[in-house]
Amino acid sequence: MIKLKIKTGDTVRVIAGDHKGLEGKVVRVLREKNKAIVEGVNFISKHVKPSASNPQGGIVKREAPLHISNLAIVDPKTNETTKVAIKNENGKNVRVSKKSNQVL
Repeated sequence: MIKLKIKTGDTVRVIAGDHKGLEGKVVRVLREKNKAIVEGVNFISKHVKPSASNPQGGIVKREAPLHISNLAIVDPKTNETTKVAIKNENGKNVRVSKKSNQVL
């Protein structure tokens, strides 16, 4: 399994696929599948059976995972997509934007 440079809470932009250009916050990262769920992007309709918590059942809209390769982190300083470098500062590894050299 590769080390992912996208973490929960990051602001990302979709760079490929049907939802190209949309931005959102990462809600959850699925490391074993190399996918992430982004808030407000890639909605699917899921059929839900009636249950105790949802007695009506029906069709529910929810976000589906996107592959990590289709996402790019948005630099908070320049508001553009950027690559991420990992640097060692004061004995700790931190993620740094390659465009603005700012710690993410």
